[in-house]
Amino acid sequence: MSSLQELRFPIGEFKTPRVYTEKMLSNWLGDLATFPQEIRAVSEHLSDEQLDTPYREGGWTVRQVIHHCADSHMNSYTRVKLSLTEENPTIKPYFEDRWAELLDAKSMPIEPSLRIIEGIHRRWVHLLQSLSSSDLEQTFEHPEHQRAFLIKEVIAFYAWHSKHHLAHIKSLAARKGWQIMP
Repeated sequence: MSSLQELRFPIGEFKTPRVYTEKMLSNWLGDLATFPQEIRAVSEHLSDEQLDTPYREGGWTVRQVIHHCADSHMNSYTRVKLSLTEENPTIKPYFEDRWAELLDAKSMPIEPSLRIIEGIHRRWVHLLQSLSSSDLEQTFEHPEHQRAFLIKEVIAFYAWHSKHHLAHIKSLAARKGWQIMP
């Protein structure tokens, strides 16, 4: 049996890079560009029973993970746009754990969130690919963390975040012997 830490962080915890190279940014943008197809591929053929299975004891269900990705990535997309149009704006944090407990996240079909992810990522990646080096240095203030976040750090984090939640679904499917792709 996997340890709780391995189940919570199947690809490891996020580590903020000390340096950012063009190659790293390009790879992260590639991860963001392919995430919508990858999350659809691993989830669209799951039954309701499978979608309502927690990826670990005490964790969210696959359904909640998918709805969370739509919620989280929408918030991040908005934060990036605020950073590009305002001087170090203070963003509004939200309680992702409470959002995941709302009825839409717990019981709705996943298709609307898969479509949101597709649309957000298409726009997000298009925007991020257009940014200059100085744009990547723009920031927003996160009151919960009491510090500013660079857009390039957000790119790194959300590339990780995408892989992190994909790994939750894939590792659960592997442990349960589920067929996740047709």
